[in-house]
Amino acid sequence: MTPTFHVHHLGLADYAAAWAYQERLMAESLALKAANRDRPAPEQAVLPNYLLTVEHPPVYTLGKSGKATNLLLDDDGLARVGATFVSVNRGGDITFHGPGALVVYPILDLDRFFTDIHRYLRTLEEAVIRVLAHYGLRAGRISGLTGVWLDFADGAPNPRKICAMGVKASRWITMHGLSLNVNTDLAYFGHIIPCGIDDKAVTSMQAELGREVPFDEVRDRLIAELAEQFGARIVSEEAVRLLG
Repeated sequence: MTPTFHVHHLGLADYAAAWAYQERLMAESLALKAANRDRPAPEQAVLPNYLLTVEHPPVYTLGKSGKATNLLLDDDGLARVGATFVSVNRGGDITFHGPGALVVYPILDLDRFFTDIHRYLRTLEEAVIRVLAHYGLRAGRISGLTGVWLDFADGAPNPRKICAMGVKASRWITMHGLSLNVNTDLAYFGHIIPCGIDDKAVTSMQAELGREVPFDEVRDRLIAELAEQFGARIVSEEAVRLLG
């Protein structure tokens, strides 16, 4: 049976509210998975898979393996630039989310796809790489550095990160995900050591193309490409407004 995706567009949503929504969907999936252990195979429930798309007000998030010193602002500095700071339970270091950054949170049951986190991250990267190619941007990977880069080849003079990633999985249910800089205000990255990497730059589609890029168009292309890469079918798509 072909796996299916339910797509929820959260619009511009507070980071904490979106995190809580992810946690809720993950908890529901984990409960279904636990209940399936006590059911014969024909009676087992099929766990839903979700793709959540969202923009956040300016926020810096720090993963479990990150260093707080990679945030170069104190509380007064955060207030001055109009941003907040959140420590989160994903992998990876510090990054920035803000208007113009396309964030996608897949809540997937990897038992329906493949139980390999390394392959999962590479699959997310591949979807982004293919979307960027549509806009004439040649993107790829740098060995040992999760995410998507421009000028990524060995010896390239100016490698630039355009998409950051950080995920969490529990019993092969995923949460958190990726953040693609579409029309992001890159000045915010000057207040952190992005992803803990101090010798490489950050960029956006807008900066590379010299024009604002239609956000919803990129969003829709990425959703379609994620479905393609995971061999899934989109069965529903709806706008969801979160409180908080």
